[in-house]
Amino acid sequence: MEKYLKLIAESYTGYAGYLWQQITHPGWGNYFYMLVVVSAFFFLLEILRPWRENQPKFRKDFWLDFFYMFFNFFLFSLLIYNAASNVVVNLFNDFLGLFGIKNLVAIQIGTWAVWLQLLMLFVIRDFIQWCTHRLLHRVEFLWEFHKVHHSVEQMGFAAHLRYHWMENVVYGSIQYIPLAMIGFGIDDFFIVYFFTTMVGHYNHTNITVSGRVSGAVLGVLIGMYVIFQIQLPLIQEVGIMTGIIAFAAFVVGPFMKIIFNSPEMHIWHHAYDLPEAHRYGINFGLTLAIWDYIFGTAHIPHDGRDIKLGFPGVEHFPTTFVQQNLHGWTMKGERQTADSERS
Repeated sequence: MEKYLKLIAESYTGYAGYLWQQITHPGWGNYFYMLVVVSAFFFLLEILRPWRENQPKFRKDFWLDFFYMFFNFFLFSLLIYNAASNVVVNLFNDFLGLFGIKNLVAIQIGTWAVWLQLLMLFVIRDFIQWCTHRLLHRVEFLWEFHKVHHSVEQMGFAAHLRYHWMENVVYGSIQYIPLAMIGFGIDDFFIVYFFTTMVGHYNHTNITVSGRVSGAVLGVLIGMYVIFQIQLPLIQEVGIMTGIIAFAAFVVGPFMKIIFNSPEMHIWHHAYDLPEAHRYGINFGLTLAIWDYIFGTAHIPHDGRDIKLGFPGVEHFPTTFVQQNLHGWTMKGERQTADSERS
């Protein structure tokens, strides 16, 4: 017991120190300010080139979602999640130790090329999250928590991070063992984590761009990573960057909206009225869209720019942060009523 009490105390002080370091030391690799910069970038695009021109710049619940962004990424970990997850992980490892199992790593990928490690982490993690996202819609108990995210009625970048705190627990728990079985480093995870955060912001942003434009942006990100890795003379770096951007824009570009999620695809995931054949949801992809095309859950019937968002009953859904985060712990009868509303 003393071991776990010490772990809890160290988790709180350690994460508090990390968060304070993030806030007081802006710079490259600082996740706090990188999130702020990326958010400001997409907000600027919403102002300059909005897809839904009649939607207010500061849309309905903008500031609520803005608070969710910092709560779900930082404050929730400070309050409980970091300490609780560390205790659970240690309890799990101690349990495995009873059977002589010292770690879960089953696939040693340390000798692989770094780009291949990143690609594997990205694809595996995204597929796990796609499956988890489907569970959030299919299992009624989980859907009640996920309703918080679907209570968005006007879409914008910050809606990406409006979700119930239980989703942190659900996603983290389901993906822990599969990812723990693969020897990824923390730097690898940070790169993938930040890239998927950027795509998540993009999917919810009130903009629309062509596949070639999004392909070019992807090319810039890949090019920056390649140049950082190889450290060549400037003239060669410029040539490599130009080649990667051109390839991504003109060769990969036409397929970008099939490979990756997009605002035009994700808007349908938030549709108030779902197709009869998919009453539990469509377009579940978080970053990659290919899973929906592979498993038959992709659905983009037409330009969904002005479709109604939410779900049946959203008009009566809680509107404050506290009420929304208490939602989900309902009686069985209430969940059955919600199911009848969705049907």
